[in-house]
Amino acid sequence: MLKPENCVLVIIDVQGQLARAMHQSEALHHKLTQLIKGMQLFDVPILWLEQLPDKLGGTSNVLATELIKTTEPIAKQHFSGWQCPMFRAKLKAQGSKQVIIAGIETHVCVYQTCIDLLDNTYSAHIVVDAMSSRDPEHKQQAIEMMLAGGARQTNVESLLFELQHEAIGERFKAILKLVK
Repeated sequence: MLKPENCVLVIIDVQGQLARAMHQSEALHHKLTQLIKGMQLFDVPILWLEQLPDKLGGTSNVLATELIKTTEPIAKQHFSGWQCPMFRAKLKAQGSKQVIIAGIETHVCVYQTCIDLLDNTYSAHIVVDAMSSRDPEHKQQAIEMMLAGGARQTNVESLLFELQHEAIGERFKAILKLVK
């Protein structure tokens, strides 16, 4: 079971026109917003990646508004976030080996980041309803490849209740409001 103090969330490349071109983009943005707000309830650190932001644009405004409260974007040029020295340094500084992953595109940047994390002794927990590709078949194929590589699959609601562990308290009430 995941515990908040042992986790870090990585949001990958939800930027510009590409974010709007994703399959079910509106639903994706809703789930990502829930995920980010939920992680903030648990004080889980968030690392936020952007692929060539000078060319692809910045992170979607609705997400950037939430993310900027606790973190700043990390620009990268490789598809895998692991290949970015600043990302690796910030991830290592968190001290957590349990990485929760969400973002786009599932079959490119999310997949490559996930596999690199697994290859470097991190556990990867993919939040499948908070990731997308332009083609839903590509997303599904990438999920299967990540699972075959050792990732664990979850969804936003399951993840939040797993981190909560019990049905009491103010945080529990906040999670209920968030997922409804």
